[in-house]
Amino acid sequence: MSSLGQGGVIALIAMVLFLTGMPIAFALAITALVSILMFLGPGQFDLFGKMVFDSLNDFGLLAIPLFVLMGNLFGGSRASRELFEAGEAWLSRIRGGLAMSSVAASTMFAALTGSSPATAAAIGRVAVPEMAVRGYSARIATGAIAAGGTLGILIPPSVTLILYGIAAEQSIGQLFAAGIVPGIVISVMFCIWVYIAQKLEDRRPARDLGWGGMEHGVPVPRRYGWADRFRALAKTLPFLALVVAILAVLYRGIATPSEAAAIGVLLVFVLVAVVYRGITGRQLMAALRESTNQSTMILLITAFSAVVATVLSYLRVPQDLAALVTDADLNKWLVLVLINLILLVMGFFLPPVSIIVMTTPILLPMILSLGFDPIWFGIIMTINMEMGLITPPVGLNLYVLKGIAPQVPLKEILIGSMPYVAVLGVAIALFAVFPDVVMFLPRLLYQQ
Repeated sequence: MSSLGQGGVIALIAMVLFLTGMPIAFALAITALVSILMFLGPGQFDLFGKMVFDSLNDFGLLAIPLFVLMGNLFGGSRASRELFEAGEAWLSRIRGGLAMSSVAASTMFAALTGSSPATAAAIGRVAVPEMAVRGYSARIATGAIAAGGTLGILIPPSVTLILYGIAAEQSIGQLFAAGIVPGIVISVMFCIWVYIAQKLEDRRPARDLGWGGMEHGVPVPRRYGWADRFRALAKTLPFLALVVAILAVLYRGIATPSEAAAIGVLLVFVLVAVVYRGITGRQLMAALRESTNQSTMILLITAFSAVVATVLSYLRVPQDLAALVTDADLNKWLVLVLINLILLVMGFFLPPVSIIVMTTPILLPMILSLGFDPIWFGIIMTINMEMGLITPPVGLNLYVLKGIAPQVPLKEILIGSMPYVAVLGVAIALFAVFPDVVMFLPRLLYQQ
């Protein structure tokens, strides 16, 4: 059997196991074990343990539990409300301004959590009831928050970008720098859609706001004076200073991503305990437990995905696939479109972590052979992963919003979120046509 045929068998085994509903990490572990037995032989079975150890024996992975803990500490404080209120003070007079403030707050919150579900949950708990009371439709409210939450895996620090950097052997600092401008651009694009969606909503003659049994009101914007706006903005300054401090030590080369994450945890703890005064001993233990659960899940998926990727590399699947594409002399943009479609379909069923770790070693040789920059592709790939977070059946952010507003039918949340998938698709096309939007900051900071 050819290497590509063997790769197809491995993919089929994994898909069947995923469809059984077992945890992703266990499905990947079984796939790895079966692949070793089938294609490398029983004599190579002891490679499994070595591959698992080698995949986790990387200092860069230490940044993941630290950034997760940083996000959970911050998410358990009053900071999310402060961010939302600052956005509301400046944007509430604009049509759809409260939904825009949710996007803006998600953008800022994402800069500290690195997690999309955590961002959607923290902002959603504050923003959903507020928008219901102000007469926003459930579609606009939940869609804006679900989409805004996806920025958590793009704007640094991002767990997804860390894993891509390790899998692709690329600079995590450059990836973080590359995610900043696209994250801001996509945030603005989300706000533009909110404005359009609200105008379309206002034209509906008899509006069913879609909140189910949840109490809602009529659209009455709260009035803020300039003093109120600057006062609200001032409350976010400690948070912004923290973000700048973490990114500064990273981009100035003072600390590695893992060391920057450790600094971040310390600074966040001081911030939420002293400035926001919003953490108790019980909340601290809850944050530690949640961080342990999330980090264990991420690292198990990372380890077993890496084993599958290593087996595929032993079988020369990535190399032969890259050679096949090169020999076929296909247009590189057509190949990029096909890659994004495949990643999009995978995102319907798998979380970003497993897709990144499994596919990066396979796709990278092909990407390099086509002349694409690996840092740029990491951002394109991450934006694609954002789509999976708001598309069924696995879309995590959809179920986060359902948990926050259980009375709202999932159909309403889904309808509100789907236009943002198209916005993300437009963003991918934009950054493909204008790659300098992505690469400007990494080249500036790292003088490439």
